[in-house]
Amino acid sequence: MKTVIIDDERPARQELRTLLDNHPDIEICGEAENASTALKLIAVEKPDLLFLDIQMPGKSGFELLEELPPPHPHVIFTTAYDEYAVRAFEINALDYLMKPINPKRLQTALERIQDRVIVPADGVDGGTLSGPWTEEDRVFVRERDRCWFVPIKSIRLIESEGNHSRIHFDREQPLLHRTLDSLEEKLPPKIFLRANRAQIVNLSFVETIEPWFSGSLKVKLREGAEIEFSRRQAQLFREQMSL
Repeated sequence: MKTVIIDDERPARQELRTLLDNHPDIEICGEAENASTALKLIAVEKPDLLFLDIQMPGKSGFELLEELPPPHPHVIFTTAYDEYAVRAFEINALDYLMKPINPKRLQTALERIQDRVIVPADGVDGGTLSGPWTEEDRVFVRERDRCWFVPIKSIRLIESEGNHSRIHFDREQPLLHRTLDSLEEKLPPKIFLRANRAQIVNLSFVETIEPWFSGSLKVKLREGAEIEFSRRQAQLFREQMSL
């Protein structure tokens, strides 16, 4: 996760950088000591996450965010003052960490990103769960100690496992802690289609199509998986693929 640290105090930036060394999914792509420098850095790096101090010389952290064009990164405020907490959450900050930063509170703050799931992509404001995903969005997936930012369009298959869903992309098959139904509501319908009660398929990965029993279809995906479309979903598949 591309991350920028913004704080006017160098020791504070260094302390946070040291704490973040314990989180391999965090990639610190730059630091800034004031809002003006931060705006330029953000425009170049397009980070997914900001650790943002509030009181800085010149413009405050809040003023920086007001000038920041969309898409907006996730924000975790870091400050020595507690009086700004209400305003921080009013602008949908992920968390509000008091200095000196407690490692366990930092861990909790980073875990909040999983609840948001969607990560902003270029030209897309994906900072909240409202609205459907697009092909250009990315999903943040964590499985034990491994983390990925997965482009939606690279997911070829999603399979239900109880209240969780296993997503297939590249050679990976991590488990996402969301139901298949909830994911279906978010996925772009132009490229994703429910094949049956337990599987959703990315149509761009379809390699071959074979008529199957009672009006159903057997579809083979690139990478070798064979999926059976139920009779009802097979009809939707034909319509969507103009067959």
